[in-house]
Amino acid sequence: MAWIYLIIAGLLEIGWPVGLKMSQEGEHRWLGIGIAVAFMVASGFMLWLAQRDISMGTSYAVWTGIGAAGTFLVGILFYNDAATFGRIAGVLMIISGVITLKISH
Repeated sequence: MAWIYLIIAGLLEIGWPVGLKMSQEGEHRWLGIGIAVAFMVASGFMLWLAQRDISMGTSYAVWTGIGAAGTFLVGILFYNDAATFGRIAGVLMIISGVITLKISH
């Protein structure tokens, strides 16, 4: 169950940078900040649950890896971020690191 909590925590981690990005638009400022805070709290809580059974270093690395890769994808799909070879290769390395941590656990 801890790995499910950790995956959920990582997916929730994607929400707070999106909320911060939303808050940069004048009419959505407070909504974006509220979304960011809500996702931070929810993600942190799920990480806390996962760390009861998964080591701190592994859980933190997986949590940030899922969040980073997911935020990267959202940026490309919804915010016109660049999808260059180097950026994609970097995210693939993050994902391979997360997979290695899971296999090694």
